[in-house]
Amino acid sequence: MVEFFATLNNSGFSYNLLSDLQNMWQYTFMQHALEVGTIVAVVAGIVGYFVVTRRLSFAAHALSHVGFAGAAGAVLIGVNPLTGLLVFTSAGGLAMAALGKRAASRDVQIGTVLAFMMGLGVLFINLYKGYATEAYSILFGEILGISKTDVLITLAMGLLILLIMAIVYRRLLFSSLDEDVSEAKGISVLGISILFMLLIAIATSIAVQVVGVLLIFALMVTPAAIAQRLAHKPSQGIIISVITALLATWFGLFMAFYIPYPVSFFITSSVFTVYILVRIFQSIGHSKTSIDESISVTS
Repeated sequence: MVEFFATLNNSGFSYNLLSDLQNMWQYTFMQHALEVGTIVAVVAGIVGYFVVTRRLSFAAHALSHVGFAGAAGAVLIGVNPLTGLLVFTSAGGLAMAALGKRAASRDVQIGTVLAFMMGLGVLFINLYKGYATEAYSILFGEILGISKTDVLITLAMGLLILLIMAIVYRRLLFSSLDEDVSEAKGISVLGISILFMLLIAIATSIAVQVVGVLLIFALMVTPAAIAQRLAHKPSQGIIISVITALLATWFGLFMAFYIPYPVSFFITSSVFTVYILVRIFQSIGHSKTSIDESISVTS
C-alpha cells in the first residue's frame, strides 16, 4: 500500500492546500480512510480521557496485545481477524475488571491476563501454516485498505460506544475521580469498571484499523494526556482530547497520501510532538511563576 501511494502521488504537494485536499478526496479508499479515522478519533478521544483519568493506560495497552492473540486465533480457524480481536479484547477486559476491583491495584491482574493471551497468540501463529498477513497487519494498522463495509461496522460500533458513554457519563466520571466516595453513594464501582473495560475493548478493536495494536497509545492515551494538562474541567478535557485525536488523524492521512511513509508514523509523531511541547511550555510557565513569586517575596 505504501508503494502504491508513492507511485500514485509522485508529484508531491502542490502547496495549494485546497487543491491537495480535493486531489486526495477524489479516491474512494481515502474517503473511507478519512471516515473511519474520524469515527475512531472521536471515540478514542472520549474513551481515552477516562482511560487516563482512571489510570488504565496499561489496560488499554494490554487489551491491544490481547486483541492480536484473538486475530491470530481467527486466522487459524478461517474467521475475520477483527472478529477474533473483538472477542478476545472483550473477554480480556472482563477478566481484568473481574480480577481487580480497584483501578489502582489492577496492574498485576492485567499483566497476568496479558501474559496468558500473548502466549496463546504465539501458539496460534505457530499452528497456522499459511501466511498470516491479515493478523500481522493488525499490529500496525491498515486504514488505507478500509472498505465500505468496514466504515459501516466502525460507525455502528462507534455510535454504540458513544451512546453507552452518554448514559453512564455521570457515574463513570464520579467513580473515576473518587472510587470510595462514589461507592458510598451507592454506585457499583465493580459494575462501572466491567462496563468501561468492555468499552475500552470495543474502542481498541476499531482503533487498531488506524494505528495498529503496537501504537494504540497514540490515539487512546496521548491526546487524553495532553488534554489533562491543558483542561481545568472534565468537559474541557474531553473536547481537547477529541480535537487532538482528530487533527492528528487527519494530518497523518494527509501526509501519508503524499509522502510514502505509514499513516501510523505521522499520527504517533504528531501527538508525541504536541505532548512534548505542552510539557516544555508548562515547565517554562511554572519556572517563570516561581521566579516572580520569589521576587515578590524578597521585595
